[in-house]
Amino acid sequence: MAAAAGVVAATLTVRDMLYFYCDARSVYERFIGMDSHPEQARNAVALLLWLDQAFHQAMPIRHLPTLDATAVRMVASEANRILDCLRGLQQQSHHPVVLPPIPFISMLCQCHDGGIDTAFLAFNQDLVVRGVADILDGVGALIFDDRLYRMLRRYQTGLVGRLSELEAPYTCSPVTVPEDCRSMFVTFSKGQPAVDREEIFDYFRQ
Repeated sequence: MAAAAGVVAATLTVRDMLYFYCDARSVYERFIGMDSHPEQARNAVALLLWLDQAFHQAMPIRHLPTLDATAVRMVASEANRILDCLRGLQQQSHHPVVLPPIPFISMLCQCHDGGIDTAFLAFNQDLVVRGVADILDGVGALIFDDRLYRMLRRYQTGLVGRLSELEAPYTCSPVTVPEDCRSMFVTFSKGQPAVDREEIFDYFRQ
């Protein structure tokens, strides 16, 4: 099974990836269409993608088209405000900081019970910032490439044949994270007694 999965991954093309992330591209274009700065639009999409990975099946990208224009602007604003705070925290991590609330993003993550806790994001600040950076440097290079999506739309019309650039294998250089900077998620079932942060650290130090 693992070998088969490796073969499938090895044969993914640029076109496959563009199709896979077409929802993220649509959200990006909606942000841009509402006069968002391109960098802020990219940040917002990357954070929503990271949340989708971190909170399985939260699918904020899928739910965003149901929002009106005002709510969409609030999502972009919340995403960039949170990222600005988290990036700032990396420079002053010795002081606990309360992040601003993100009610609209939390609402988008409908499949995650209780919404998104900003305390979780603050606690995992390095994980969030690195994860968003990896998305921007990885699949983001495709998602935010206007030229590639113009090529894809020409291909979809049937007016042009197979385009070599779209049929090229997708490759993404892996990012090596130093061992001391690696993180992991620890989750507990509902109803389980609360565990103190230091108890978790002590457990993995043993």
